Amino acid sequence: MKKPALVTGVGLGTAGFALIGVLVLFIAAVANGAAGHQEEQGAAGSQISMQGGQVGDIPPKMLALYRQAAPAACRGLDWSVLAAIGKVETDHARHPTMRSSAGAVGPMQFLPSTFTGYAYPVPPGGANPPSPWDATDAVYAAARMLCANGAKSGTSQGVYKAIYSYNHADLYVQKVLAQAKSYAATQPRGPDSNADVASNAIVQAAYSQLRVPYVWGGGTINGPSGGGFDCSGLTSYAVYQGTGHKVVLPRTSQEQRHVGTSVPRDEMQPGDLIVFDKHNWGHVGIYAGGNRMIDAPKPGKSVEVISLAGYWENYAWDIRRIG
Repeated sequence: MKKPALVTGVGLGTAGFALIGVLVLFIAAVANGAAGHQEEQGAAGSQISMQGGQVGDIPPKMLALYRQAAPAACRGLDWSVLAAIGKVETDHARHPTMRSSAGAVGPMQFLPSTFTGYAYPVPPGGANPPSPWDATDAVYAAARMLCANGAKSGTSQGVYKAIYSYNHADLYVQKVLAQAKSYAATQPRGPDSNADVASNAIVQAAYSQLRVPYVWGGGTINGPSGGGFDCSGLTSYAVYQGTGHKVVLPRTSQEQRHVGTSVPRDEMQPGDLIVFDKHNWGHVGIYAGGNRMIDAPKPGKSVEVISLAGYWENYAWDIRRIG
């Protein structure tokens, strides 16, 4: 698809393939583990990354893209593999020209002709028309290409085949997998982490819509409408998609307050709905673990991940578990 391998194809022998097998199995395990509205939130706290901060040398914007694109474009693909390719190709868009001698361009090093095959639909926040120079477009296209070439299976063989399709060299695969292992190992642990989020389909569905604009009354079970989501439109979409199209929520936050099972606040789990008594139970979000919430906040903002500390402590909460 792109430039010749950074290290030209060299046979690795039995020992080399054994090492690759271990690394691939590690990454596969990570992958498998893994219309009420509000006026609020001038003081709600800043947007934060899904896993609670920067990972290694990855710029925050690129980290958010990798974590958004992997579950949105390929359910079997772990974000760390996508990030590792970004590192190996251009050091997360830090390369001075982002051009190769073979004509590959942009953060993920696509030949323009190859990029076209994976550029649509235009991802949230991407350029229109899509461009391999645009970081959002390029990361989503890379996830789609990996998915089409085996990553969607989530198996060690599928992940290996997908990375090899990106650049046909065994040593390239080995380098990407080693880097992915390093990134995956940095994921936080402990009571304030949300390391289990990758295994929750409702959270994944909500997170796939990160940066989609807030639109009052926007959103359906099938996606944005009118250009975006309001708070209960987002939760309706995430629950429907995350339950395999089995659960259709009522449309408003006031109605959603009465679905599922009431859960004590100290027993919240990723994927639970949180309905807040602001303007008569007028806002709802999805608990993402680690005292964080995914929500569509207000006009002028977009779907984001925020801290629940501070601002939201001023209101009563009703926690609802679906399914």
